Amino acid sequence: MARLPDWPARLAALLAAVETRAFDAHRWNCGRFALAAVMATTGRRPGWRSLPTLEATADSAGFSRIPPAFARPGDVVLAGDPPRLGVVVDGGRAAFVGPRGLIRMSLTDCTSAWRID
Repeated sequence: MARLPDWPARLAALLAAVETRAFDAHRWNCGRFALAAVMATTGRRPGWRSLPTLEATADSAGFSRIPPAFARPGDVVLAGDPPRLGVVVDGGRAAFVGPRGLIRMSLTDCTSAWRID
C-alpha cells in the first residue's frame, strides 16, 4: 500500500478533524484512529484481524514492524501503558485518542511501530 502524493495534507486534515473528539469504546478508539490514519495516508483500508493483543492485531495488517525510533510521520505506533495505537505526527511525537481528544506523547514512550509505505 503506497502513500498518496498528498498524504501530509490528508493526515493533517484528519488530525484537525479529530483533535477534540473524545474516546468512545465503540465509535472512536485507538484502533479506529489508526485505521483512519492509514486510510488518510494511503487512501485504502488495510485488511486486519482482531487478535488478543493490539500488537498482534496491528501485525495482522501486514505492514513492516520497525523500531519506534525510526518511525516517521504517518506510521502507526503502539504505546505501552496503557496499550493503545496511535500515529506519528512529527519527528518525535505521536498522537493518541484520549478522554477529551488527541494527546501527544514522545516516541520514546512507544513499544512498537509499523511502517506505512
